[in-house]
Amino acid sequence: MNLIRACLLLLCGFLLFAPAISTSAQEAPPSLSPRQGDDGWATATAASAGLSPVRLQAMETAIRNGEFKKIGSILIARHGKLVYEGYFDASDASAFRDTRSATKSVTDMLVGIAIDKGLLAGVDVPILPFFPDKQPLQNPDPRKAKITVEDFLTMSSLLECDDWNDFSRGNEERMYVIEDWIQFTLDLPIKGFPPWVKKPSEAPYGRSFSYCTAGATTLGGVLDRATKTAVPEFAMKNLFAPLGIQKVAWKFSPLGLAQTGGGLGLKSRDLLKLGQLYLNRGVWNGSRIVSERWVKTSTQPHARIDDQTEYGYFWWLKSFKSGEKSYPAFYMSGNGGNKVAVFPTLDMVAVPTSANYNTRGMHEQTDKLLTDYILASLAQ
Repeated sequence: MNLIRACLLLLCGFLLFAPAISTSAQEAPPSLSPRQGDDGWATATAASAGLSPVRLQAMETAIRNGEFKKIGSILIARHGKLVYEGYFDASDASAFRDTRSATKSVTDMLVGIAIDKGLLAGVDVPILPFFPDKQPLQNPDPRKAKITVEDFLTMSSLLECDDWNDFSRGNEERMYVIEDWIQFTLDLPIKGFPPWVKKPSEAPYGRSFSYCTAGATTLGGVLDRATKTAVPEFAMKNLFAPLGIQKVAWKFSPLGLAQTGGGLGLKSRDLLKLGQLYLNRGVWNGSRIVSERWVKTSTQPHARIDDQTEYGYFWWLKSFKSGEKSYPAFYMSGNGGNKVAVFPTLDMVAVPTSANYNTRGMHEQTDKLLTDYILASLAQ
């Protein structure tokens, strides 16, 4: 009897402690230990990069419980390594993400490369001479001849073009139903400045910001003609292939112009590379792809959007506050709440992708992921 009792006590003790032993032996979730691939990313654990696994797992729980809507993926790189990789929809790392206007920042990279190679003389080059076959047919005005590459890069041309205003003649939705998107842009009238809108002479940096996808799209035509190469081919040879990006998905106008204003499909890990490239001042894995001077110029303010946000060359500039600390960032941004956020002082890049298109609060949602979870996960 004593032997039986001893055996039972031993068995109960084993059952009591076995779950704890098993749990402690489990590996970290895959998101906290990203897979090592053949795409050039070195990997490390989130904890080794100074990020709290507990806080990141709390983020995952909040997403899966529906507190955040239509989140596709979240990736984080720190100190040059991929340290967090989570997918929250039905797809995985192989899926293309339609990050909409984040494409504009890719266009900035291509313009910079064209200038670096001497194929485009600079940002002060006027737009109209590139299109002798597409001179303005409507609303002719001598001031159009002075519109430059930089005016489009900074969303501050004098064309009446505002995607944030449904009544604007240049709203992108009006462009999409026209066959020739470049002609659409060149035919726009010169805008007026009502009393509640600052004129360029009154605005910071001498530029009046007005969000205009048509201008970004027209820069695709400039690149085509300046480089004598179609944008997808030029981009693959000079940007994507050097980054180890093997495949992308462009969208095209009815006349076959690559849409440099939005809709480029890229994998989440490749989006992270674009942010890391600019964090590294134009270098990827030891190879120079974009000049350091261009990266610096692109990510410094050239126009002011509001009291918290400024604009570079197709890059957004603002600080994200988490707790009592504020972290300056420059970032790619697109409809749905998509972002590629670069935090230079943290040596970190974060990519939340989301299909929460055309909804109120879409950007606030991914901002909250950045501030309340990703930045909050930093070891204090």
